[in-house]
Amino acid sequence: MNIWRVLLAILFPPLAVIGKGCGSVLIVFILTVCGWVPGVIAALIILNNPKK
Repeated sequence: MNIWRVLLAILFPPLAVIGKGCGSVLIVFILTVCGWVPGVIAALIILNNPKK
């Protein structure tokens, strides 16, 4: 996980996961609209996933 991605995930979560696919961006965007903290947590989890 890159430090710039982590900072981007904290500031604007959907933009941090843009390289992980459209589904990830959509999920993080919806969670960010519902509340900023769930969006940040989801973005950090997606970024920390070693599969992709």
